[in-house]
Amino acid sequence: MAKTSVYARSLKKPKFSTRIVRRCWKCGRKHGFLRKFGLCRICFRELASRGEIPGVRRSSW
Repeated sequence: MAKTSVYARSLKKPKFSTRIVRRCWKCGRKHGFLRKFGLCRICFRELASRGEIPGVRRSSW
């Protein structure tokens, strides 16, 4: 879990566009971020396995 100060700093507009830090809205993690869902890979997997993300199905073959 990211500290609230670190998360708040990531919400500010950076001086340069390449410094944008995208963070997971659930846990605040910045690595392994999926832009389409706004989640990190860990939170995405948890929510997808529970069926809480619309349009995402678990694969089975």
